[in-house]
Amino acid sequence: MIDKEIDAIIREVIDFPKKGISFKDITPLLMDKNISDKIILEFKSRIMDLDIDAIVGIESRGFLYGFLLANKLGVPFIPIRKSGKLPGKTIKYKYDLEYGSSEVEIHKDDIKKDWNVLVHDDLLATAGTACAAAELINLCGAKVAGFTFIVSLDYLNPNKKLFKYSSNVFSLVEYK
Repeated sequence: MIDKEIDAIIREVIDFPKKGISFKDITPLLMDKNISDKIILEFKSRIMDLDIDAIVGIESRGFLYGFLLANKLGVPFIPIRKSGKLPGKTIKYKYDLEYGSSEVEIHKDDIKKDWNVLVHDDLLATAGTACAAAELINLCGAKVAGFTFIVSLDYLNPNKKLFKYSSNVFSLVEYK
């Protein structure tokens, strides 16, 4: 099963980025062509029944497999970046974090009205950034077709927040 393969490769970094956090580092996956191919094929098989017009990837690790998946499906890949990083006219969305707030943006005309858009990121924790991405998609007049993640920290109960946008939430490894 792919979840066991991925879990065996992911590097766990204790006390990063701060004490008490157990960081799930996907970098070793990027160095393994075979597991990367399997990841893309697994995502493709899980979303094959969805009508997807584009994939957005959340900065920055969401770009890695998000772009590969979009390429495999033959649909556009659209980056969602931290505020101030995109050069054209953008739409921004500010959201709350555990301590403070953040803001993400997308180019204003990249997503077309009524498109079905898949949101991809490497890791799902509290769902704040994924929900912000979904809000940007809605602001563009499009719909969220679903979400894909390599890793989900299910003990934080993030799916509940995502179901507001789509019931299609796919994670390859779930830490309970």
